[in-house]
Amino acid sequence: MIENKLVFAYTHSKINAHFNKDSKDFCVREIPLYDFSGDGEHLILHIQKKALSTNDALKIISSTTGVSIKEIGYAGLKDKQGLTSQYISINKKHAQNIHKIEENGLKILDTFMHKNKLKLGHLKGNRFFIRLKKVLKTDALKLEQALLNISKNGFLNYFGYQRFGKYQDNYIQGEQILKQEKKLKDKKLSKFLINAYQSKLFNDYASKRMELSHIVNGFTPKEISQIYKIPLQDAKDLKSQKSYFKLIKGEIISHYPHGKLFICDDIKKDEERFLAKDISPTGLLVGKSMQNVDFAKVLEDSVFGSSYDLCKNLSGDRRYLWSFLEDVKSSYDEQKAHFCLEFTLQKGSYATVVLSELLHEWLE
Repeated sequence: MIENKLVFAYTHSKINAHFNKDSKDFCVREIPLYDFSGDGEHLILHIQKKALSTNDALKIISSTTGVSIKEIGYAGLKDKQGLTSQYISINKKHAQNIHKIEENGLKILDTFMHKNKLKLGHLKGNRFFIRLKKVLKTDALKLEQALLNISKNGFLNYFGYQRFGKYQDNYIQGEQILKQEKKLKDKKLSKFLINAYQSKLFNDYASKRMELSHIVNGFTPKEISQIYKIPLQDAKDLKSQKSYFKLIKGEIISHYPHGKLFICDDIKKDEERFLAKDISPTGLLVGKSMQNVDFAKVLEDSVFGSSYDLCKNLSGDRRYLWSFLEDVKSSYDEQKAHFCLEFTLQKGSYATVVLSELLHEWLE
């Protein structure tokens, strides 16, 4: 296991709680991007699965209905652990065999007709339920306060440990593939490992940006100017921000939760929109994508610089550095020592990252 040296966003101490990612204590419900049309050539299956990954579910659906896996549509990938529900599409001509699907931990909750095949990314987000056990009352109070802070201010949108494999080293193989030190026949696996490398660099940059925010919160403008070798006025602009996560002039920002990219050139104006959760700064998924300018580019180059040439042929992207929880609920049962929480995340964000931040312990 490779040690995780990422910076936490918040500064509270570690909170003791027991988390078991099983079907009783971890539930995920996919939220569709749109209402289904009610007619068309495609049958939408709302499935519930336990101890099965999305790929496992696709294999069962394929073997029992006769539909090729390539013909099956889905909006998102769900982990094997926990109780999860999501939407799958198949051509309606295979509908006669769907009753055979309900086996091996897979269940059909509902069906709909729709005009289009589901595609990856066609979801609004996911709703999570998490039960923590062995939580003392003092720790429950700490959890409530930490959850309140994250609900109010947002969280650092790291990629979760699931992205990096059992030993957290997928990205190393991805780098080896890019350097042509390793070659795999499985193109899908190669792409996955390369994506892990991009994700690792994103996390490193997100951590560096959070470190800057902590330094800005704890030092004077003069000290900030000296540490980062920036003009004193720029340091004062950083220090004057009310937002927990500091914006940097010259970085690429996006409308939230989706929208166009633009350069942050008016800190005061952009901070107001950031505080209103209307925009969020982005980090690089290295490849052919828009890059920061000025001091923001200096920071970005310090993490990604050696990878630009290596990844020049990849289709890069930008990803939110900072994200927000929605519809947060929590409850505590002192007799059972259970702390339960629910929240909704935008697609691509990880509940385990939020939970790691809450507990101040990186989950594996």
